[in-house]
Amino acid sequence: MRTHYPLELDDELRLIRQEAVVSWGIDAVSAALPDHLIEVVARFARHVRESPAVDQRSGVSARFAVAAAETVAASAVRRAALTGEEVAVARVSDLPAIVPAVQGKVEFEASEEGREAEILDHLLRRAVADTFRSRLGGVDLNGLVESFADGSVVETGELVPATELLEEIGPIEGLSKLLSALGIDDVDTPGLAAAGIEFALEGLYLLRRLSKESVDDRVIYGSR
Repeated sequence: MRTHYPLELDDELRLIRQEAVVSWGIDAVSAALPDHLIEVVARFARHVRESPAVDQRSGVSARFAVAAAETVAASAVRRAALTGEEVAVARVSDLPAIVPAVQGKVEFEASEEGREAEILDHLLRRAVADTFRSRLGGVDLNGLVESFADGSVVETGELVPATELLEEIGPIEGLSKLLSALGIDDVDTPGLAAAGIEFALEGLYLLRRLSKESVDDRVIYGSR
């Protein structure tokens, strides 16, 4: 039987890398999309595809994941343009832009009318948590968690530049292992380092090891 979507996660990842209009360039119309975020997008597409809330007769095509990846990259480019970042690098804070961008590309069951955004948001968080477990499940992140023990907080968000986030977080024990597990070796690029740290913060929140509060366009992480 022929399908219009990849059957395996690895196939979805390859398709997104091949088709999405993103690159590791530094010009004004491109953005770096780290591997762990590509995996989040791929897992998200698969969760949506398998959700009982979605009309299985319509399905969710491979183009859905590509459009989601392009949306994340566009959010990163916007941040770079507004904050003056030299290199646009996508981060977890760019992921929420996916939901309104793809909502019209999915047919939901009639019983779910009015809950479409809520369902997609839940599945996106699930994709982040699954990717966190896959990528960082075996990495010691106690150093990052303990950095909040004194009651300090870290503010980030879609318009917070990478350098500001890095200054807030300060030195972290085990940072090199964290970034290496995510396939980030270029720690001299602030955007890439910030992308790895922000992903770890969100994963720790989803696993209930950190707290999180949203205020206007900012996200505040702290101890539980």
